Amino acid sequence: MRRGLTLSVIIYFIYGLFFYWYLFMSNDIAIPEAYKGTAADPETFMNARELMLTEEYSNIKNFLYFVLIPFEWFIFFVFLIVGGSKWLQKASTTATSVSFIQTGLYFFWLSLLVNVISFPVEWLSYQISLSYNISTQATGDWINDQIIDFFVNFLLMWIMMAVLYTLIRKFKKRWWLYAWLLSVPFSLFLMFIQPVILDPLYNEFYPLQDKELEKKILSYAEQANIPADHVYEVDMSEKTNALNAYVTGIGDNSRIVLWDTTLEQLTEDEILFIMAHEIGHYVMHHIYIGIAGYLVLSFVGLYLIYRLMNLIVDRWGSYFKVTEVSDLSSLPLFLLLLGMLSFISSPAENYVSRFQEKSADMYAIEMTDNPEAAVMSFQELSRAGLSEVHPPALVKFFKYSHPTLLERINYIGETEEE
Repeated sequence: MRRGLTLSVIIYFIYGLFFYWYLFMSNDIAIPEAYKGTAADPETFMNARELMLTEEYSNIKNFLYFVLIPFEWFIFFVFLIVGGSKWLQKASTTATSVSFIQTGLYFFWLSLLVNVISFPVEWLSYQISLSYNISTQATGDWINDQIIDFFVNFLLMWIMMAVLYTLIRKFKKRWWLYAWLLSVPFSLFLMFIQPVILDPLYNEFYPLQDKELEKKILSYAEQANIPADHVYEVDMSEKTNALNAYVTGIGDNSRIVLWDTTLEQLTEDEILFIMAHEIGHYVMHHIYIGIAGYLVLSFVGLYLIYRLMNLIVDRWGSYFKVTEVSDLSSLPLFLLLLGMLSFISSPAENYVSRFQEKSADMYAIEMTDNPEAAVMSFQELSRAGLSEVHPPALVKFFKYSHPTLLERINYIGETEEE
């Protein structure tokens, strides 16, 4: 156990040291010489202070992202090898004979442990966002969101883990397949209820107050056959200075949403371009392509987890204090493997997403016939969120679900020239 702990700490330290060196010491994020002085050059639309803050904030944010990704895996790994998972399973099964309640008790305390250990880093991230004027959220409101997050995630995961371990106990060789089949309707259900039940837990939504703008956006939506009678405005200025807009939900629960920060900081033409972009996703059925991609990845992922869990428990079960895959004590191992496989698959998911985002940009250009507004909106997105125009390669590879702002401004500029 001591060797395992020592080795894991060393590996984690080297991993963090690498990304510190990569982000703060070795990377030159200056844009290529060919783009100097163009609309994609941040020096043409940011002042010296904004350029400095963007570089500082982006490096810190990216470093925290890469360091926090394996932090939760590290917690699960340590919890397993010190016997915490075995002890928590015993406590849960002693408290009640009802397996559904056992899973709930086990997962509640495991979630609470992870959240308590992670809280200082989450707090640091929040304070950094405040210091760079990205977040505007009051401390009490931020804590309230964390509590809502905890209980929403706990309740959803409790249901999923209870069903999962029931399947593992009943179908030792096919549980992964049945879990995958059940995940499909459950995911669609969550997508259906998200706009009307989950999102309002965090923010207040109300019909867009600018009726002339709403009329123009709804005319775009009508062309795209989006079943929407209203455009919704959400009060995000109490939480952030960043900008966003989106189309969410499926079927009759589809909603077109604008952040109030977007309304305050962008011109009408820029807002119309952004909304046309979001409508483009709907028109090109990107949400359904995303669902199909999720089905493929989750099918492969659950099968790999099934194989890996059997292998690990058979060979190193005594090391991790796990006797059977069907034991609740194996849950941290399941979550550890799920997190690792999700991270490994993220570059492929991001690549497909970047292609879709470019397609939506092109759709919006065609619909609005206003490439200048598109370029201006991207520049304002960069300035408001202190976002890098030309991020380091590994950051783009693992984090960016959108093309970089350099790429977006550049290909829209090329469209304008044509």
